[in-house]
Amino acid sequence: MHTMLKITQTRSQIGQTEKHRGTLRALGLGRIGRSVERPESPELAGMLRKVRHLVRIEEVQS
Repeated sequence: MHTMLKITQTRSQIGQTEKHRGTLRALGLGRIGRSVERPESPELAGMLRKVRHLVRIEEVQS
């Protein structure tokens, strides 16, 4: 059973680098307040490390 993470964008992507904007797009975000749920993985951890200043991360009990 995978741990699910709820990722919510809290800050604007305006003024961020193209890599940060691309990472947000790959996560399925792009607007403040938008949330997605993803299974925890090493790849996801790397993506979240890149944009941790733009998102809020919570564990979801499933």
